[in-house]
Amino acid sequence: MPRKEKKLIRKRIVNAYLSSVISISLVLLLTGIAALLIVNAGTVSRYLKENMQISVLLQDEVTDDEAAAFAGELSAQPYVRSARAISREEGAQELKEMLGEDFLDVFETSPVPVSVDLTLKAEYVQKDSLARVTKALEAFPRVEEVETQASLVEALTTNLARISLVLGVFILLLLFISFVLINNTVRVNVFARRFTIHTMKLVGATRGFIRAPFIRASILQGLAAAVLAIGMLWALLEALRRSFPELASIVDLRQLLIVCGCIVACGVLLCVVSTFFVVNKLVAASKDDLYY
Repeated sequence: MPRKEKKLIRKRIVNAYLSSVISISLVLLLTGIAALLIVNAGTVSRYLKENMQISVLLQDEVTDDEAAAFAGELSAQPYVRSARAISREEGAQELKEMLGEDFLDVFETSPVPVSVDLTLKAEYVQKDSLARVTKALEAFPRVEEVETQASLVEALTTNLARISLVLGVFILLLLFISFVLINNTVRVNVFARRFTIHTMKLVGATRGFIRAPFIRASILQGLAAAVLAIGMLWALLEALRRSFPELASIVDLRQLLIVCGCIVACGVLLCVVSTFFVVNKLVAASKDDLYY
């Protein structure tokens, strides 16, 4: 075979290999993102619950200093994560930002009560627990009203379960797409060497001996695609952290490493399994079948 033609064939093989690695890595990246969301669903749920505020409105005669002391008293409660007193001036300023500068002009005195904003520990942000916490807060003598977001809590719990289910189905679909993509890519690459496989079979090579170099190549291909996918995933997370610093507390490093390990395992396993079946099929094919 002329040197120029060999060089052209080698270039085509390299291009096919690179395109297949990139395609596989993109699918693995999507799978990794979905898996990361699932394994961090508990952390995300905890983060959202612990940042959900409850407003404890105090009676009109309560002063700002008394509200601050009451906030300190509430901080000692086992179900409270944080408590912050909101003075009348702060409350009025917040309403001005929402309703406009002149909304208080119709009142002779400020109608905004002194209040305390609470965040609860995640285990208490459940429908039943929240009802008990609300009852306990209303029992304090200086409390006028407790404003909770019970409907939001219930919707959050329900929707997180649904999202986890949808993501699970999405991952299975992506794995199926990955298998089909890798299978087709491997089929094209291996089929180009079908006559070499047939020659090896004619001289008495066993299936295991014929499969070995293809399996080794598929392992390297899976590792390369997985490393590329992990690199893109880390870059994406870093970009998100810079834009949204609070994500650093949501994404758990240990779970991220587990997802990266799963990406590597999926990439290698899918490539090896696809190569195994494709090579076996070509080894079992007759000489006439190699031309179609």
